[in-house]
Amino acid sequence: QVQLVESGGGLVQPGGSLRLSCAGSGRIFSINVMNWYRQAPGKQRELVARITSGRSANYADSVLGRFTISRDDAKKTVYLQMNSLKPEDTAVYYCNADVLSDGILWRNYWGQGTQVTVSS
Repeated sequence: QVQLVESGGGLVQPGGSLRLSCAGSGRIFSINVMNWYRQAPGKQRELVARITSGRSANYADSVLGRFTISRDDAKKTVYLQMNSLKPEDTAVYYCNADVLSDGILWRNYWGQGTQVTVSS
């Protein structure tokens, strides 16, 4: 069984930084696209950043220049470095990935989420 487990969330003051991690475990042959999403109270879940297996990255306009996504395939881990945090970044952050776990089919998996709160 494949699991994605996020860590690194917490409470930070405006202007501060956090680094989120999402580690994959279980029977994983390969990971293709890895994503970070977030969902604020009363809002729809939105894509924050995406990174392909070739290390091509894309960002939501709201985080461009402040957030950086990266990945370590040997550790089956994706990271989200968040700098210059704003109160509007407050949300539950979820990782998401396309995983080849049986050598045949690609499946999409979600982590359980980690809370990020930006407040003074």
